[in-house]
Amino acid sequence: MLTDLLLRDFRCFQECRLALHPETTVLIGRNAQGKTSIMEAACMLLRLQSPRTGNRTEMIRLGATTMLIEGTLGEKRLRCAQSSTARRLAVDGTVCTRSAEYLESSGLVVWMDHRDMNLLRGAGEHRRRYLDFAASQMFPDYLKALRGYERAVRGRNHVLKRDAVIQWRQADAFAKVMDDFAQVLRARRQELVTALQPHVARVHADLSANAEHLLLSYQPGFAEGNLAEELMIRREEESRNRQTAAGPHRDDLSLMLNSLDATVFASEGQQRSAALSLKIAQACVLEASASKPPLLLLDDVFGELDATRRRALLRLLPAGTQKIITTTTLDWAREDPVNGMVYEVEHATLRPA
Repeated sequence: MLTDLLLRDFRCFQECRLALHPETTVLIGRNAQGKTSIMEAACMLLRLQSPRTGNRTEMIRLGATTMLIEGTLGEKRLRCAQSSTARRLAVDGTVCTRSAEYLESSGLVVWMDHRDMNLLRGAGEHRRRYLDFAASQMFPDYLKALRGYERAVRGRNHVLKRDAVIQWRQADAFAKVMDDFAQVLRARRQELVTALQPHVARVHADLSANAEHLLLSYQPGFAEGNLAEELMIRREEESRNRQTAAGPHRDDLSLMLNSLDATVFASEGQQRSAALSLKIAQACVLEASASKPPLLLLDDVFGELDATRRRALLRLLPAGTQKIITTTTLDWAREDPVNGMVYEVEHATLRPA
């Protein structure tokens, strides 16, 4: 359980301290006051990832040179400091030289916001990001493989586009590097989807009163076997398009609702239930992997859900899940009272409500 947070020069906050309730902490306020930034800080502290940006310097307050996030997770004090050029991590005052060392002492996170509808409405990149966020928390070898693959495919695409005549020898060298990482990503993504499926089916059946069945399946972006060999076969296609034609960067998820493609045929309500099912299932598999529930970060979600889905979310989450919730209004809490702490956020300032 995360018991407190300290932010210094993070986003709009010069300094912010808050205690967190073991069950629910609600941050209420108008838009653009800093509510989501507090949740982003919690995610950064635990996972060293932001769901809002891949550029760490964007999180440093304008005019400052370094941002700092600290918090107590269980009995451990976590510290993450970031400048424009370097990051410094520590656990209980001991500096961690590697991110993996720090993450071993950290916790698990599930992030939910209005963009979750892109899991149904958006391109495959949204579904790959969903897999990456969970798999990087479950499997120690995943994040290294993902970063290595991303570097290699960027390098290969640069070679494919750089010259009028493609230097295939260089492209093939990158493909060999990509293959080792690709095999790890494919195996781990398949393992994750297999673990997710029973939870997705169970939750969606509950949400639909057993009228609908949601089937999740992994669609790999390359044939089983050696990726480098497949790319050699697809040289003509790559010569035309000047980009890598196969690999995990083209993976996707198939979402079938009662045997129909949910991304095409599901209604808005069915898509919302499917997105909710995917996120609850993510929480369930993360709990199973670590034998403890993840921290759930809900960014302005409760106001968008109807009462039925809102109650189902709370009921179907792993028992003991700690939640941080942002909202612009507590109107929904009249039907579902909050058991926890409520803060008002205005102009990057917190006060108990």
